[in-house]
Amino acid sequence: METNTTVDPASPPDPTVLHHGHNHHPSNPQPHHNNHGALGSIPLIIISVVLIILLLAAFLLVVLLLRLKSARSKGTSKNNNSSSINNNNRHCKFNAQSSINFNSSPDVKGNCLYGGNLGRAAPTRFKGVQVFTYKELEFSTGGFSEANVIGNGEFAVVYRGVLSDGTVAAIKMLQREGKQGERAFRVEVDLLSRMHSPYLVELLGYCADQHHRLLILEFMPNSSLQHHLHPSHKHRRQLDWDTRLRIALDCARALEFLHEHAIPNVIHRDFKCSNILLDQNFRAKVSDFGSAKTVSDKINGQISASVLGTTGYLAPEYASTGKLTTKSDVYSFGVVLLELLTGRVPVDTKRPPEEHVLVSWALPRLTNREKVVEMVDPDLEGHYPKKELVQVAAIAAVCVQPEADYRPLMTDVVQSLIPLVKNLSPANPSTSSRFLSQRVSPRS
Repeated sequence: METNTTVDPASPPDPTVLHHGHNHHPSNPQPHHNNHGALGSIPLIIISVVLIILLLAAFLLVVLLLRLKSARSKGTSKNNNSSSINNNNRHCKFNAQSSINFNSSPDVKGNCLYGGNLGRAAPTRFKGVQVFTYKELEFSTGGFSEANVIGNGEFAVVYRGVLSDGTVAAIKMLQREGKQGERAFRVEVDLLSRMHSPYLVELLGYCADQHHRLLILEFMPNSSLQHHLHPSHKHRRQLDWDTRLRIALDCARALEFLHEHAIPNVIHRDFKCSNILLDQNFRAKVSDFGSAKTVSDKINGQISASVLGTTGYLAPEYASTGKLTTKSDVYSFGVVLLELLTGRVPVDTKRPPEEHVLVSWALPRLTNREKVVEMVDPDLEGHYPKKELVQVAAIAAVCVQPEADYRPLMTDVVQSLIPLVKNLSPANPSTSSRFLSQRVSPRS
């Protein structure tokens, strides 16, 4: 019997037949190949990402290490500097606010000058002051011989001395005992070691040996203005008008420097003729800073201080209340200007009662030209320009005003005097070689 194996094309395919056919006909291999490629690229991506992260981490680590090293280096440098300053401060033997017992002259080390600069570097424009022993100064003055005395005041004796290097100096032996004497010594050393102006007497050195306190100052061969205006003997050089004007301008510049350019600003507090010294050319320099006050001592814009100074030179508000300002010095300057103008002393009880006090007598007359001429020092013998005389009288009048607010600043006084001084030489009034290259410009 014959079997019919014909398949009806319209009937659905037999799954077994399809499966059999699949086994005998190779399938398309492409899909299988793509799956293997995708799986192979994934590890490469992961490895790349890991490498990038590792590189970034290494870079950050290097940066952090460098910064840490730099910070440590700066910290070490700061500690060294701080240690150096502290060491300097330990060696400084002078502090204006501390109490110190001196047994011998201290050394100048580590930029410390008995008074020191508290670790600050010493200025390069001038040499540091020298420290002397008492024996050195005793030798320099011939055993403090009476023959070498060139000045004698209430609290000091000044000797002419020759230092070991041949320098002629004024050696000032302080005789004021107690805290006031010690303070005056310290203030003068501290201020003059820091302030350098051609209008201030130069400090060459000092001695703080045992109980001895001495200042070594530049020698001023023509003594003080007091010596020439109010001499105790007749042998002296009369000061002509131009010399008096130059002295007035030098003094005004000195006070201007103290009030405007010294840091901190300084009030002299004892400005008078005996503290104005004259060099070989009769140019003036201001001295004696033992009573000086710095503006850093101010409270509420004023300085409260015990009243020190000389009768006749004290500003009224300072004498009555103890309130001190730079205008107190302006008043004292006005009194000196009146002395240069009239040749009179600030207080003279030998004159008629209405003429005892120079300011009280002169002030009403200073604005009257005829009376000003009558007031002039007879030693001038009429040798002065009347116009300049009137102008100087006007300057003196505003300086000695009873109300401090009406007095000018010393800067204004300087500007008023400059046109009156004939043939003004360069700003440096001293021929001292130490000042020729060391003149200090304002606040520089």
